[in-house]
Amino acid sequence: MSDFHSTATINQGALAGIKVLDLSRVLAGPWCGTLLGDLGAEVVKVESLQGDDTRGWGPPFLEGESAYYLGCNRNKQGIAIDFSKSVGKSLLAQLIPEFDVVLENFKNGTLAKWGFDPAWFEENAPHVVHCSITGYGTTGPLSNLPGYDFILQAESGLMSICGPTDGDPTKYGVAIVDLTTGMMAANAIQAALIARFRTGKGQAVEVSLFDTSLALLANVGSSHLATGKDARRFGNGHPTIVPYTTFATADRMVALAVGNDSQFAKLVELLGHPEWAEDPRFKTNTARIEHRDLVDGLVTEAFKSRNSNELITLLRQHGIPIGAVHTVSEALSQEHTTAKNMVVKVHHSTIGELKSLGTPLKMHGTPTVEPKAPPQLGEHTKEILEKYLNLNPFEINSLFEKKIVG
Repeated sequence: MSDFHSTATINQGALAGIKVLDLSRVLAGPWCGTLLGDLGAEVVKVESLQGDDTRGWGPPFLEGESAYYLGCNRNKQGIAIDFSKSVGKSLLAQLIPEFDVVLENFKNGTLAKWGFDPAWFEENAPHVVHCSITGYGTTGPLSNLPGYDFILQAESGLMSICGPTDGDPTKYGVAIVDLTTGMMAANAIQAALIARFRTGKGQAVEVSLFDTSLALLANVGSSHLATGKDARRFGNGHPTIVPYTTFATADRMVALAVGNDSQFAKLVELLGHPEWAEDPRFKTNTARIEHRDLVDGLVTEAFKSRNSNELITLLRQHGIPIGAVHTVSEALSQEHTTAKNMVVKVHHSTIGELKSLGTPLKMHGTPTVEPKAPPQLGEHTKEILEKYLNLNPFEINSLFEKKIVG
């Protein structure tokens, strides 16, 4: 168990001194481990000898490493262990008590089948926070199913509210359920660590893709529960705010988000139609929702001949929320992106200089760590076995020769 109080200082990451054994793979778990690593935790990524599935998810590849894997495993050391062999499970039994957090997303019951059930943790590692990320949780009729982001987007209703109003349901452009489940897990882990200071004990933490996907319904789910009416798609529009959607200008699409009546009055004044703000069909947001198509049509006509940059500058000067609809390339090359350090360069042992997304976590008292490249498969195996288990070179070489580690 780490002595957090003695190892963390104001100039280190907020989680300096916390050690995380990351047994997870694919996205939700690795994303959680990455966030904890950004905050200064010492994260050891444990893989099978074949490696995380995402190592093969490409193209694109850089020197044999998939961009997908590289995007969700920064700030970790890497070790590869064959858990199908009893010696591999024995190594895991020795490693777990050396850490503060164990993060895994195995199928329900896998760790218990290997011998690591709650009673084992209570006896051998009572201080450990054991975070399990599952597809559907450990209770309920679907609890034995594996979880996949795309399937949960469909089953949760998220897809039903995404896409064109007269088209088919559409998934999000990124694995939104996986990513947010990883964030939820990181939040729960840190709460459990804080609780440990009071109780002196770790605890089991369970986060599922199913629960997270339903929680993401947020205001849409709340509206259904309040009215009993099912939600529908609004394209890029908002179910309860108008005008709040994308519009075409003379040169590109822009997103406009008019959040209140005073903003609407200012908008129409700037567009040369102050009388719209006094029209009973448009004067309040409730009225504008009732006349959504008419309002959006008028704004469309007012926008279509205007230059996007000029329009954005004008409206922003008067407090109207508006922005260009960027491509990914445009978004990552913005001046503000650079100013916020959201694209960084790290050194990778085979790729060399590697561009990576930066962390969104900005800590002014306990800064996030300098980003480190994701590990190659088993890159730090020897170092980890020496550091955490005090194995000598002969013992380590024997494990390599027997293909217990890689």
